[in-house]
Amino acid sequence: MPTTRTATTIDQVLAALRAQGCVPGEVAPGRAIRGTLRTAPWAAARTAATERLGPAGWAAHWAAGGQRTWNLLVDRVVTPLRTRLAEDLVADVRDPLTERARSALFDAVYGLHEAAWLSAFDGDPRLRGLANVATSAGWWWPYEQVAVLTERPVVTERDNVGRLHRGDGPALAYPDGYGLHVWRGMAIPPEVAQELPRLTVQRIRAEQNAEVRRVMLEHFGYDRYLRESNAHAMHRDECGVLWRINLSDDEPLVMVEVVNSTAEPDGTHRTYWLRVPPDTRTARGGVAWTFGLTEEEYAPLAQT
Repeated sequence: MPTTRTATTIDQVLAALRAQGCVPGEVAPGRAIRGTLRTAPWAAARTAATERLGPAGWAAHWAAGGQRTWNLLVDRVVTPLRTRLAEDLVADVRDPLTERARSALFDAVYGLHEAAWLSAFDGDPRLRGLANVATSAGWWWPYEQVAVLTERPVVTERDNVGRLHRGDGPALAYPDGYGLHVWRGMAIPPEVAQELPRLTVQRIRAEQNAEVRRVMLEHFGYDRYLRESNAHAMHRDECGVLWRINLSDDEPLVMVEVVNSTAEPDGTHRTYWLRVPPDTRTARGGVAWTFGLTEEEYAPLAQT
């Protein structure tokens, strides 16, 4: 697994292979056998479980045991990691190995991540080998003559909906120093991640990538950005204040400032900022939108 985007990464990998007796160009790894070690045993175990439980019973067992967790892991951890590795390989690996290395990503067995679905087949002897590797290794690549194993991550930070997320370091990190900087599921370049604690209004405005700029805004705080940007107060009413500021190459930032009518224990009233669609024209209309209502439909009996 590459450590950083440096020209020495591939040399380090090749040296490690030689130290273990696999000399590139002399020892052929053979064909990938992921299908033999993973796909075929999984299919056989699933067939056996379906025969034992019946179609409806298997569906219920799979839904309760591994389906949701596995789908979430693939969507929010496995896919972002594979995507970033593919991007890094373009920078790290010299031709003619580049395309071979990128395609090899699809030969990976996911090691500890396999536990998400292996739990539905606890005790099936056909999957015992996969389960054993999952307890002690990260992603690994099985070939006929060679197996390449990687360490498990030492850092995995996610938000409340399971997305990789961290604002003060890599959300996914490995013992060799390789890591992914991710904000609410969106991978960001390491150099951008290092800037987040030191952001200014001017730096955010200068960012040309709209998606990266949104990450910066979330980390900086929409309310702080509005205050320090001298945003325009478009409208005021009994529901709050509607603020607006234009962003280059992106939709305007429009937010409603509302004050909680229920006092805090110290007697103060907390202020909240609600981002609303750019075509919002009144504070009341913005608050109504957050409840899925039109301005005319929004008629609270009491505010809390």
